[in-house]
Amino acid sequence: MNRTGKILLVAALVTVVAMAFRVSWNALRDIAGAVGADATAAMLYPFVVDGLMALALVATLVLTDDARKFALRVLGTYTLASLVLNYVHGLVPKLHGRGVDWGRLADWAPANWALVLLATSLPVGSIYFGSDLVAKVLHHRAPAVSETVCGPDTHASAPLPHIPAQADPSPAPTAVDAPVPPAALEPSALVTPRAGAGREAAPHTPHTPRTPDTETADEALRREQFEDAELERARQTARRAYAESAQAGRPLSARALGEAFGMSESWGRKQILAVRDDEQPNRPHMHAVDTPAT
Repeated sequence: MNRTGKILLVAALVTVVAMAFRVSWNALRDIAGAVGADATAAMLYPFVVDGLMALALVATLVLTDDARKFALRVLGTYTLASLVLNYVHGLVPKLHGRGVDWGRLADWAPANWALVLLATSLPVGSIYFGSDLVAKVLHHRAPAVSETVCGPDTHASAPLPHIPAQADPSPAPTAVDAPVPPAALEPSALVTPRAGAGREAAPHTPHTPRTPDTETADEALRREQFEDAELERARQTARRAYAESAQAGRPLSARALGEAFGMSESWGRKQILAVRDDEQPNRPHMHAVDTPAT
């Protein structure tokens, strides 16, 4: 829908709400007068009931999660109360001419007591619920625009990072998204001339899997470096995921963080502590000091 259509839709909604308020205003004013309100209070009474309904409606458009459910409950409660009072006004036509006794809305005493309690409690409820809704709206924070690191509950698992079960002995590629052509790859400094000569002699021969017995020292070093790099990347990703979940107000637990990355709960707790230490740069740390041997 274009901007003009949205403006027309909002204008039509405001018009309908204003006319509905005018119709309800007549009934609520007479009800207020019947329970003892003076002329000024009876004129303002409809703004207390239907005005809070409008406030709750605006709050539902701003708030999220539990706060939005609370605003919907307030809106539903006051809508039902206004409906009951309008219904009573229709059943007792004498209310319009103030021809009934003070505080008499029904012939049956228990029903009359309930209706008087409802009519007199709505202004007090408007003060409480209206203040609470305004406070929730003022303290509401819009969710940060970032990658989703957890589900609706705090125990949902984040996307698992790619951690290979067995490291490839060949050098790691320089980019993941855009593979580099074979001609642009430079020979690693750790590759011995003999190994390089073997690859040049048979460029299209697939690599045979090596066992730990036949693995050379250079290949073991490269494998350890690759594994260390992958573990460090997993730690950084886990810390960033926890930091983003904490900023969103739904911090991941140590168990959920560890399970999300295929690690233990203690590993997740270490990453959480590392994030908290980074967020407190002025926190004093104790370092061990090596004393020279005498």
